[in-house]
Amino acid sequence: MSNDEAGQGPVALSFEPDLSTKQKKGAHKPIYAEVFTQKPTKAGANTRVHLLVNPFAGKKKGREIGEHAKSLLEEEGKNVDIHFSDYSGHLSEIAQEIHAADDDIFAVVGGDGSLSEVITGRMNAKPEGGDLFALIPAGTGNSMANDLRLTTTEQAVHSLVHGARQNLDLARVEMVNGLPGSENGRTVRYSHNLVTWGLGVDSTLKAEKMRWMGPMRYDVGILMAIMANNRRHATLTIDGVEMKGDYTLFLIQNSQTGGSMLPLAPGASLDDGMMDVGILKKMTRRDVLKAFGMLKNEGRHVFHPRVDYHKFRTLSIETPAPAAINVDGENIGSTPLNMEVLPGAVQICVPHSE
Repeated sequence: MSNDEAGQGPVALSFEPDLSTKQKKGAHKPIYAEVFTQKPTKAGANTRVHLLVNPFAGKKKGREIGEHAKSLLEEEGKNVDIHFSDYSGHLSEIAQEIHAADDDIFAVVGGDGSLSEVITGRMNAKPEGGDLFALIPAGTGNSMANDLRLTTTEQAVHSLVHGARQNLDLARVEMVNGLPGSENGRTVRYSHNLVTWGLGVDSTLKAEKMRWMGPMRYDVGILMAIMANNRRHATLTIDGVEMKGDYTLFLIQNSQTGGSMLPLAPGASLDDGMMDVGILKKMTRRDVLKAFGMLKNEGRHVFHPRVDYHKFRTLSIETPAPAAINVDGENIGSTPLNMEVLPGAVQICVPHSE
């Protein structure tokens, strides 16, 4: 019997139901945490912007959005150095090589994976952190943009120039480089959004083989992964407490939103010095379908009896054989994995709160 099944694991976080909401799938919507727990600071007089663009982001409109953002920034009196990536991982290389002043801004045109690449590059160049980032959403998922309440290019640029600044926690993620079967040593990624193991990664791997289906491939991929109902054994260690067992999915979050705008972590805050993990224990196909139905209905999965929810500062995953890991929307690594939260490692530009 595993530690968590024997009641010896860390105490799970309990959510209060929002009784003003209607019950769906047998549960009210949970009361969400504040996205930021700390007060914002005012924008400084930063003049230089390093604009890093993923031209392949979203529907390959990244270059167009990047050029438009550059024009808007120059109209605001900013000095803009624009860089375009040519391949996966290129943004990280570009960001690491930039010689920047302490008050420069690193603005990213792309989605969660693009921002992750740039942050990783800068943390490699400056391990003590402290850089200031801005996100101009142009990706497929745009989970971080959703949490930051960023919608348009114009609004994102306005937030960079006239908005506020918030501290942003990161997680240092050390894992095997490459997916199972293509492992190549160890690698480190700095995550701002999510890390996923289990059914969620299985579904995205299946979806990648069905790109011809468009966005519907993600729903088909999830259904295929649920029906396969693979046995997944893992040793999960949270803040030094070890749990062994068969699991369906680990949803490890810094942001509340993940995937295609799914409310994965209602208890997450971007600056509380911790990350959140939703543990979906071993389930029947019926239970998994119910849990995902509750998840899509405003994060009600946290009330499912086979779901535990924790906050942590360190986390590791070990598996009998290498298992795929997704970091900030990219299937890039394999177990074993070790994570450490870096509180307030960087700052991010946000709109002024109303």
